[in-house]
Amino acid sequence: MDFAAALIEQNDAFAQTLRGADQATPVSTCPGWTLKHLLRHVGRGDRWAAQIVGDRLTDYLDPREVPNGKPPDDADGTIDWLRGGAQCLVAAMNRTGADTPVWTFLGPRPAAWWIRRRLHEVIVHRADAELALGGDFRLSSELAADGLTEWLERVVVQSAGGVRTPLRDGQTLHLHAAGAGDWTLCVNDGALALVPSQPDSAFCSSRERSSLATVSADATSLFLAVVRRIPADDPRITVSGDGDVWTAWLDHTPF
Repeated sequence: MDFAAALIEQNDAFAQTLRGADQATPVSTCPGWTLKHLLRHVGRGDRWAAQIVGDRLTDYLDPREVPNGKPPDDADGTIDWLRGGAQCLVAAMNRTGADTPVWTFLGPRPAAWWIRRRLHEVIVHRADAELALGGDFRLSSELAADGLTEWLERVVVQSAGGVRTPLRDGQTLHLHAAGAGDWTLCVNDGALALVPSQPDSAFCSSRERSSLATVSADATSLFLAVVRRIPADDPRITVSGDGDVWTAWLDHTPF
């Protein structure tokens, strides 16, 4: 997948969703936020990542220190500002080099890591905006599947940093996106592990399992459920097995 092209495309789709919309519209999936908060969060975040990449930073950068971090007051200028953030990030990576190591909140990663991360950041906030405005949010199966993978990989890494593991020993969560892929999560020697396979994977089945939950849906709906943009019991989602595993997973993973 060309993540840079996808970032520009999804950023543009987000901008089109916001164009002409009342920026004071509440966003129920981000409590306390409005569309204006979403726009500023994405636009500043892209510029923040662009500066990290462009300056080859190896330490944390305060987002409040990023130049041009606030959108202008006029509506058209705001949309242009939003689009400009993604363009700055792609340009910064092209100058720096995709493989150049830079700071990330998961530790040093290649500069290209930020392109994929910001792609899925704008996707989830485009979903927030579409849902707030009553739109029909859809993704290609490829994008939704990669969004799931990227999200789950981060949860696994962050759980190793001392955050409570969202599964207990013996619990397994299997996610099935029809026609797009499968992901299995289980606990291995006290650490959360992601296995992109069926739940009877040798890795997980070699450990004693006390409970298994399987969550199935189309790729877009499964992505929205995992990132908690639609309810856990949404009719588009089918849960079989131990439903408490699914509920506990959602209760102990990032919003």
